[in-house]
Amino acid sequence: MSGQADHHLDFGDLSAVYINCTLKKSPEASHTQTLADRSIAIMEANHVKVESIRAVDHRIAAGVWPDMTEHGWDVDEWPAIYERVLAADILVIASPIWLGEKSSVCTRVIERLYGNSSLLNERGQYTYYGRVAGCLITGNEDGIKHCSMSILYALQHLGYTIPPQADAGWIGEAGPGPSYGDDGTVGIDNDFTNRNTAFMTWNLLHAARMLSDLGGFPAYGNQRSEWDAGCRFDYPNPEHR
Repeated sequence: MSGQADHHLDFGDLSAVYINCTLKKSPEASHTQTLADRSIAIMEANHVKVESIRAVDHRIAAGVWPDMTEHGWDVDEWPAIYERVLAADILVIASPIWLGEKSSVCTRVIERLYGNSSLLNERGQYTYYGRVAGCLITGNEDGIKHCSMSILYALQHLGYTIPPQADAGWIGEAGPGPSYGDDGTVGIDNDFTNRNTAFMTWNLLHAARMLSDLGGFPAYGNQRSEWDAGCRFDYPNPEHR
């Protein structure tokens, strides 16, 4: 059934960024991107502006500061990527599984997201407030839920809103073997993966729509600028006991 024929929701003003944390540089084919493309197709069918970034193609310095050229690195392409992430309503982190964990590239991306998380928006909230996030995982070994827990915990801690069922993935038979999308068939008809990928994508869209219509996440009780100025939002203030 066509999503376009089944609803009258308007997502045309929303945008999404998918960061693929594969270890493979372009133009090598990425199984993780193959799964991400299925989610992207739903977004684009609903007129969402989507950008896909393959992190390993960029010189992203290690560290937890917004611009690591100020901390000893000659080159750091993260600041430009951060601006693209900040401009999007939706962020999807996609990672393969290696040794039961998200990729090293994924860890670096999350560390760099963390490096910007202390910045404030115009309402005095942390910078990622008002945006939603999810994740996609691929591999040939157990670890979808483990990797998703790690990624989604980090993203909510940084300020992203995580909707229900915000993760999906595919793992093949344990051990060496075909990966998602090989020969154009592997995993493509897996109902569990297809259902979860569809639910994740739609829940991201719904959450982003609600936050956008609300004008962002409500700005009371979470404004760092107001807390620093002395406001305690009904929390007991030991100075006024």
